[in-house]
Amino acid sequence: MSGSVKSWCVFDVAGKEKEIERLEKESAAPDFWNDQSSAQAHMRRLSSLQDEVATWRNLSDRVTDALDLLDLAESEEDESITSELLAEVEEIEPKLERLEFQLRLSGKHDRDDALLSIHAGAGGTESQDWAQMLLRMYLRWAEASGYQTELLDSTAGEEAGLKSVTALMRGVWAYGYLKPERGVHRLVRLSPFDAAHRRHTSFALVEVMPDIEDDIEINVNPDDLRIDVYRSSGAGGQHVQKNATAVRITHEPTGIVVQCQNERSQAQNREVAMRILRGRLYELERQKREEEQAQLKGEHIEAGWGNQIRSYVLHPYKMVKDHRTDHEVGNAEAVLDGRLDDFIEAYLSQSVGKEE
Repeated sequence: MSGSVKSWCVFDVAGKEKEIERLEKESAAPDFWNDQSSAQAHMRRLSSLQDEVATWRNLSDRVTDALDLLDLAESEEDESITSELLAEVEEIEPKLERLEFQLRLSGKHDRDDALLSIHAGAGGTESQDWAQMLLRMYLRWAEASGYQTELLDSTAGEEAGLKSVTALMRGVWAYGYLKPERGVHRLVRLSPFDAAHRRHTSFALVEVMPDIEDDIEINVNPDDLRIDVYRSSGAGGQHVQKNATAVRITHEPTGIVVQCQNERSQAQNREVAMRILRGRLYELERQKREEEQAQLKGEHIEAGWGNQIRSYVLHPYKMVKDHRTDHEVGNAEAVLDGRLDDFIEAYLSQSVGKEE
């Protein structure tokens, strides 16, 4: 618990409490709710700060009580007190480590919900099946991490798997934790679709974007959009839409195309597609800034399928290795079942101090 004082200073509880006081005063103004959108954003920020400060205050109180208990145990030489202290420390340490780790998530949108898209690479059914395996992996991770998930759009493969899929991961820090996952993921395995059971290599691209519902940074000119509507594809029979409710939006200046067909109405599909578009425009701007900074530093950036961030090998041996951090594990099945935290934390630990 020696790092708790340092973490307390980094988190700046006193500064956060001053901001809470300011926000509370502003929210009491008579005209506060005249601008509903601004007021709601204001209240979300206030609620978030109140929760964070309460968490740190509670942990600080528990650490203080534990130290008092330590003094009592040393003076009384009472084994029952020592056992109670050890139990308390075992509870406090992982909570403190988690909170200390969250201090590394300093990006503007790190606390936001995340939009996660997976696109199968070249290779037909093999890569489409790999895209579906990745979706399952992230859904399992989200469930274990306490995040809610919602599939926003998906396109099935011809024989199996998925050509592409977009899911919403809803919860605090979702974007901050998932952003290390963006990039190309490579799978090596004996193919279940090959009659000769040969080894195949498959690729899939993972995109992670913050769910930006209304952000002044992302201004989308309606004149730049081409919006097409069409009938949603379904499983056939009664599930096929008779009306054109699916929406495809093309952002002509960038060529970005997004679509949504999973909602019941055209208006709902359009709203979701616009959220995905804003997220992708944000990511595009982030990448541009990152490339500009890299050029100034003299770094070489290469984009493409050969530049995978992680390899999942199921044959001839089992291993998952992240090529950016060199973190690797032998239990590939556990990783594919959603055990991703070690990879995420290794990447974020290495990236401390880098701007998003």
